[in-house]
Order: sequence, then structure tokens, then C-alpha cells
Amino acid sequence: MAIRFNNLDGLTNLKPEDFRRWRKALGLNQKDAARALGLKKRVIQYYEKGKRDGREVEIPLSVSLACYAIAKGIHTYDASELESEN
Repeated sequence: MAIRFNNLDGLTNLKPEDFRRWRKALGLNQKDAARALGLKKRVIQYYEKGKRDGREVEIPLSVSLACYAIAKGIHTYDASELESEN
């Protein structure tokens, strides 16, 4: 099974208010959200404010995808079920 990323142009970044909504919907405080995403608590605060030191902060696609996975109950991933292409 090959993984293809054909149409990434239409992707948009998670907005700060949606990031906060995600965290609260899961009943996570900032510290627990940081732990679940492998980030520092301060980064969670930046994402929720959308700013750091007066500059805009974008939430990376990898964090958006991790938020989605966690919301769907996926907390680990093992790629061993994928066929090797050798």
C-alpha cells in the first residue's frame, strides 16, 4: 500500500480558537494537552493565543493531524501493518 499526498494545496492551519475548542472538548488542561502532543505547555499557550511576542503563530499541520488523531482515540501508531515496498 503506497501512501500518496496528492492534494495538499487545500489544507488550512488549525485556528487558535479551534485548537482551544479541541482541548476543552477533550477535557484537557494545557499541561495535559502538551503532554498528549509532545509539546511544552508554553507552546500550547502560544497556539491558543495565536501569538508569541506580538508575532503570529501558526499551528503546524503535524499538530493539527495529531489533534485529530487524539480526538478519534488514536494515541499511538504502528506502521508495521503497511506493506513494505521492497
